[in-house]
Amino acid sequence: MAKATKSETDLPKKSSTEKIYGPNVISHGYTAVPNILVRAQSRLGISTTQFNIIVQLLSYWMRPDNPPFPSKKDLATRMGITPATVRINIKALEDAGLIEREQQITAHGDYGSNIYRLNGLVAKLKALVPDFDDEREERRVAREKTETPNARARAKRKGRTP
Repeated sequence: MAKATKSETDLPKKSSTEKIYGPNVISHGYTAVPNILVRAQSRLGISTTQFNIIVQLLSYWMRPDNPPFPSKKDLATRMGITPATVRINIKALEDAGLIEREQQITAHGDYGSNIYRLNGLVAKLKALVPDFDDEREERRVAREKTETPNARARAKRKGRTP
């Protein structure tokens, strides 16, 4: 008796991210960075170093209820900068209300790495959504104005909608 095989439709579909980078790269994980964060970097007053720190923190943030807590040394090593530069920029992010630091104490009573809460960043990104919705609508209207006059009619005749 022949072995039953899964049809192609039964196999899980590859995400667009996996299609871009391939399964070997994706097998090491990836970090979700909202496009609003990328596009609003200057509006938020975030320097390139601070942006990189935020992305590094996001890479450690796997679950909403488990905020990241990497050491400054680990962040500095990943970024190729000094721990002092990390500390100065984290303080600036904290002063801007984008992150909150909470000092961890180890079981032996020593200071551990900070816990970083990004609630302020998330709130500021959510507050920017209406601006980005407006920009998206402006782009849509501009696209419609620049379409060739009969593009929609031709597409309908061919059974497509643009």
